[in-house]
Order: sequence, then structure tokens, then C-alpha cells
Amino acid sequence: MDTGLKGKSVFVAAASKGLGRAAALEFAREGANVTIASRSAEHLSEAKRAIGEATGTAVNTVVMDAGKEEDVRRAIGEAAEALGGLDVLVCNAGGPPGGRFDDFSDRDWQAAYELNLLGTIRMIREALPHMRRSGGGRIVTLTSTSIKQPIDGLILSNVFRAGVNALTKTLAAELAPDGILVNTVAPGRIATGRIRELDEANAKKSGRPLQEIQAENERSIPLGRLGQPDEFGRAVVFYGSFANTYATGQAILVDGGAIKAL
Repeated sequence: MDTGLKGKSVFVAAASKGLGRAAALEFAREGANVTIASRSAEHLSEAKRAIGEATGTAVNTVVMDAGKEEDVRRAIGEAAEALGGLDVLVCNAGGPPGGRFDDFSDRDWQAAYELNLLGTIRMIREALPHMRRSGGGRIVTLTSTSIKQPIDGLILSNVFRAGVNALTKTLAAELAPDGILVNTVAPGRIATGRIRELDEANAKKSGRPLQEIQAENERSIPLGRLGQPDEFGRAVVFYGSFANTYATGQAILVDGGAIKAL
């Protein structure tokens, strides 16, 4: 299948590690001109090296904190200038801290809002003029299976990931006349550092061995295992590609069948 990505300009946020990096790697494999963004210049350098070694393609890098308006504006502007426009935007950000309702102050709620929801809004706002000039584009937001079923102990993520999903659904209709397709891809339990951190926190809180927590979580997945980052990255690439010509406003769960909601 031809994804139509060869030579296209792709911006992937929070791509120095984890799911963002997995998506960036798969876009590079398809011949896209990829810009990866992250708050850490050191982690970006390592990601650039690894992606280059795996694909033979040099990716562009830009330092960006998705929670800061000036960073988002500068980063997307630099990427569009360096690569001659912007065709695909992958909105991503690190997850907010875990905890329950009583654990968080107004400051915590505000920080999670600015990073996970307002950051996505800002990235899309900056990308749209470039996509409209080129006659269309693709936007993929990365959320979580919590958009279908809230995850215990992750109230900040549950609330703002749901907001991103609502934004995605609304923009799909608004941007359809511009030839811009907008979807969200929601990971379940994918084998990344974030999942290990959550399992470790759960083990510490419950006083149970980490291996017991991990085995229990794997048993809850019909496929009986965690997903791999490349499996998630390939899903992002399809919905962010020009092989996808008719799916928009959709929430695609990549979770091994864990969520039972219709």
C-alpha cells in the first residue's frame, strides 16, 4: 500500500521517546520528511541518531515544550520553514501525574490542561495555515483508552484526554471542507517507560510485587500481552497518511482488545 507520505512534511510532538518516537520512526520508514519535537535537546539528539540508523533518513529536530505557547509557535514555524510546509501533524504530550481527585490543586489541574489540551489546540492552530496553503493535510492526536473507559488513579489524564477526543471529533467536521482529516489514536497498554512507571507506582502503593502487577495487567488483555511501540506507530502512520482518504473524526483504540465498550 502506498501511504502517499514520501516527501511529505510531518511534525511529531513529544517524539524523543515512547509512542511519539515510535510514530516518528514509522513515518521516516515511509519516506516522509520528519520533524521531531521534545523538551529535551539531549533526548532529541539520541532519537535522531536512532531513527537515522534504523531508516537511513535524517530527521529534523526542534526543542518544544507543548505547554508553552511561544514554544509551540516557534517550533512549528521552524519545522514548516525547514521542510517547505507542513502536511501532517501528530499532537502528543507526556501524561500528567497519576493520582486521585483529592491529590491535586488548581495549579495541577491548570498544568495538565495547558500541556495536554491547550497544547494540542495550539499545535493545530499553528499548523492549519500551512495545511490550508497546501490544499489539505492530516492531523492525528494521541490520547488514551481512557477516552472510552476512565483509568483508576489517572484523573487528570482521563479528563483532558477526553477533551482532546472531543476537539478531534469537532474539528473533523469543521476542517473537512479544507481536505484535512482529523483522528485520534488511543493506546492501551503499550510497552513503554510510561507504562512501567505506572505499574511501579501501583506496586508500591499496593505493596505487591511489580511482576504480579504486570502479569495481572497482561491477563486483562484478550491478546494476552502488552502492545509494542511499532504496532502503535503503524496505526498512527496509516491515519496520518494519504492512504487514509475517508476516515475522519474517529477514535482508534490500539489496545489488544482490552476495552469492551461499544
